[in-house]
Amino acid sequence: MAVGNTYVVEKTCPICGETTRVVKVRSRLMALQTDSDFCTHYQDFNPYYYTIWICEKCGYAADEKRFLAVMPEKNRKKIQDFLNGRKIGLSFAEERGLPEAVASFKLAIFYEELLGASLGHRAGLFLELAWIYRLADDEEKELPMLRKAAELYDQSLTTERYPVGQLSDTMAIYLVGSIYYRLGDYETATQYLSRIISDKDSRIQDRKLYERARYLWQDVRAAREAQRDAAEVQAAGGTPDEAAEKAKQNS
Repeated sequence: MAVGNTYVVEKTCPICGETTRVVKVRSRLMALQTDSDFCTHYQDFNPYYYTIWICEKCGYAADEKRFLAVMPEKNRKKIQDFLNGRKIGLSFAEERGLPEAVASFKLAIFYEELLGASLGHRAGLFLELAWIYRLADDEEKELPMLRKAAELYDQSLTTERYPVGQLSDTMAIYLVGSIYYRLGDYETATQYLSRIISDKDSRIQDRKLYERARYLWQDVRAAREAQRDAAEVQAAGGTPDEAAEKAKQNS
C-alpha cells in the first residue's frame, strides 16, 4: 500500500521474530538544498521521519540496516529481557508527523545505548534527529542534538577503529568540523577541518570530501573574521548595525 512518497512493506523483526509492517520512502524525491553537514532539504516532504523502523509487535526500533542485519544472540536476548512484560507505546503509523519521528529516534537511540553500540553509529542518529528539528525550524532542540553528535563522533575518533560501518575517519572529522561551525564554535571547527586540509592522503583518497572541507574552512574563516570585527566594534561602543557593516566591508 502506498501513500504519496512512502509505501508499506512487511519485514521480520530481529527481536521477536514476528512479521511487522514498516514504512519505506520512495527514491524519487526532489532535493532543494544540502547543508554542510549533509542534511538535505526536500520539497514538501521529510524522509528522515521514516528512517527508523519500529516493530509493531514488540516495540524494537532501529534504522533499516540495523533492523535487517543479523543480530548476535546475546544482543537479541538483552533486548528481549528488557521488553519482557513491557508495552512500548508507539503504534504503527503509515504517515508520521514530527512527534512520531522524534519518538522513533529516541527509542532507537535507547536500544543502541542499551547494547553499547558504536559511538559513531549513535552519533549519526543524534545528527539525523538534529536534522529533523532543523527542518521543523526548532533550533532550540536542534542545537543540543548537534552538540551530542559532535561529542560522540569525537569520542569515536579516539576510541574506535575505522571505518565504522560505511563511515570513514575523514568523514567523521569533517562532520565534527561542520557541526561546530553550525554551533558557532569557529575555533574548534577550524581545528577539525584543518586536519583534513593538511592531510595529503585525504586529498587523494576522497577528493570530493577534501574539496568540501576546504570550502567549508573558508566559510568558517570568514565567519571568524566577522565575529572578531563585531566584537571589536562593540568593545569600542559601536552598535550591532555598525558591526554588521564592518563585517560586510571586510567580506
